[in-house]
Amino acid sequence: MTSQAAENTNPLSDETRKLIDGWLEPDGPVALHLRQKLLPVEADENGVIFPPTYADIGYNIDTLADGTLVATIDSVGSQANRLEPIFKSTGKDQNGNELNPLASLVPQIEIVLYKAGGKVEKRSLLDLAHRAADAVVLASPTLAPEIAKAFEALRNTGNAAPLAAIAPTSLVFGVWDSRGGTGEKRPRLVRSIIRAWDVEVLHSAAQFNSVWKALSEEQKNDLVAEEKKKGKLKLSDVGLKDAPAIFRKTDKIPQFVGDAPNPAARILGGVRVKGSIERDVTINLVALRGIRGKDDSETNEVQKYLLGLALLAATADIELFLREGCLLRYANDDNWKQVPRRGDPTDIKLPSQDQLFAYAVAAAAPFRAKWPKDQGGKDLPLEHEFSLAEAKKLLAKKDDNPSAAEES
Repeated sequence: MTSQAAENTNPLSDETRKLIDGWLEPDGPVALHLRQKLLPVEADENGVIFPPTYADIGYNIDTLADGTLVATIDSVGSQANRLEPIFKSTGKDQNGNELNPLASLVPQIEIVLYKAGGKVEKRSLLDLAHRAADAVVLASPTLAPEIAKAFEALRNTGNAAPLAAIAPTSLVFGVWDSRGGTGEKRPRLVRSIIRAWDVEVLHSAAQFNSVWKALSEEQKNDLVAEEKKKGKLKLSDVGLKDAPAIFRKTDKIPQFVGDAPNPAARILGGVRVKGSIERDVTINLVALRGIRGKDDSETNEVQKYLLGLALLAATADIELFLREGCLLRYANDDNWKQVPRRGDPTDIKLPSQDQLFAYAVAAAAPFRAKWPKDQGGKDLPLEHEFSLAEAKKLLAKKDDNPSAAEES
């Protein structure tokens, strides 16, 4: 949605408001769910795509009881990190309006990592893997105390409004204050994952041909002698000798079993998808209704605000260029389901993007006044300095949550 489109957005209709507000009622549905069929752009639905590669295990592939292989194409954490930046500012027009209208719905907090030689390196809070609980936030002296107070309010009184006022997407996509002191952990309101069903793993091989054969014998001998010296790199490592690429670089998997190449050690070449590629998106309404403010009125405001953001995130047509060799597209229109406490899910037609945006704008209005302010009532700066000294202090703390790195 462009700023021009936002200006032309129709007013929020009573029908849309009543529909969305109804999902917050205690007897409302437990979730909204979408299953999207995806296709690779290079081929038909039986095309070859490249899943993400993980250290030691290669592709994340599970074997079901019937032998079916299921590959993770984009994990829950990765999807969250792709969705959250849809709310990031891309600049402002000559009138001071956000070029990305969604950016007007959340505080645009940035952290300055360093300034050197006229260059300024920044990171948006919306780009940080651990969101409000990220180490970069903890090492920013002017931001960390505000975030700490918000987590303390959430932990001690259950009041999510302070965190919603400074980092609302941390509540939408989930956050764990594993290193900040409170240990507060909040589930994702929007959860998305992409899987490929019934896959066959393929392998790759390559041969790098250098200029080695063109060198004189004297040149070759000198280079070989230099290579043998202690601490020197191999000729093939620097591109001065031919090198085959057949096996992955790991010492944990043997390259040969008997006299035959070990498939588990081979360089991976993607997967052939014989089944379907599916993206599952869920809006957790039970978790949303569990979020509270300081009183009933603020609870209603917080829930509406987060639901507005969650709906925009869940319905966003994000780019599906996930990595080299994995460019996907949406196969057809979305078919959302409303999931009741009992009984079968039913089809639900969601409001248009214009109406969802109008709802989110109305729901965000009370929080603009709650965006961080100093003791004089002025808005706190949206730009904060990263402190190397504070980062070093984090290293001195004993890590009681070693698995925190897995959360994103």
